[in-house]
Amino acid sequence: MNKLLGLPILASKQGADVDLLIVFLHILMAALFVGWAAYFVYALWRFRQARNPKADYVGVTSHASSWVEVAVAFFEGVLLLGFAVPLWAKAVDVFPKESESTVIRVTARQFNWMVRYAGTNGVFGKQDFRLVTAENPLGIVARNPVVKDQDPAGADDVFVESGEMAVPVNKPVIAHITSLDVIHSFKLLPMRITQDAIPGMMIPTHFTPTLTNTYQINCAQLCGNGHSNMKGILKVLSQADYEAWLKSKSGAAAASYE
Repeated sequence: MNKLLGLPILASKQGADVDLLIVFLHILMAALFVGWAAYFVYALWRFRQARNPKADYVGVTSHASSWVEVAVAFFEGVLLLGFAVPLWAKAVDVFPKESESTVIRVTARQFNWMVRYAGTNGVFGKQDFRLVTAENPLGIVARNPVVKDQDPAGADDVFVESGEMAVPVNKPVIAHITSLDVIHSFKLLPMRITQDAIPGMMIPTHFTPTLTNTYQINCAQLCGNGHSNMKGILKVLSQADYEAWLKSKSGAAAASYE
C-alpha cells in the first residue's frame, strides 16, 4: 500500500504508525469519493427532466443520507480516537529514556543546521550568550579559548556546523530542536518526523532509526531567501561506524582550537 500511495522510504520504528494512519485516511477518502460520485450519477439519472417534468416540492423523504453521514462521522471518530490521538500521545508524551538513547541538540540558523553531542561524559557543555562569535555561534563556554577551562564537563562535546549528523541504528534518538534566528522546521521524511525550530525554545522530538543509510534533512518552514538551500544529512550507521564518526568529528573540533 505504501508503494501504491507513493510514500517515501520508511526508516524508523515510529513511522509505521504514521503510515498506517495515512493509509486508513486514503481508504476513507477513496470510499467517500466513490460513494458520493456514484450518488451524484444516480441523482442525475433519477431526477432527470424526462422523468420529472414538474418539480416535486416535497422532496426526498428517506433518511438514508442521514445514516450515511452518521457512518462517515463514526469512521472519522475511529480514526481520530483510535489512531490519531494515541499516535500523538506516543510521539509527545512517551519518550525513551535518555540513558538508553542518543541525545543530540540541533540548532537551526539561516541557512544550515548545527548539531551537538555531549561526548563521553554524557553532559552538554554550558553556553553563554556573551561568548557568541562567528567562530562560536552558540556561545559554548568550552569552545572559547579564554574561558574554556571554566567548563571541563563540556571539553569533550562534539559540535558540527556543516549540517552533517550521525546516529546509531536501532537505538532511540532524542533530538532537542531550537533556532538562532527565525522559525525553521526540522523535517526527516524517512523518519516521519517534523518539528518546528523556534528561537528561545528547546523542543524535543524522538525516533528510532531502523535502516542504515544517508538521509536528507529539510527545512519545512519558509525561513528566508536561502530556504531552498537549507539542507543537512543524517547518517544512520552501525554502532562501530557511529563511534568512529563521532571520534573523527571530535578530533577535528579539537584540532581547530589548538
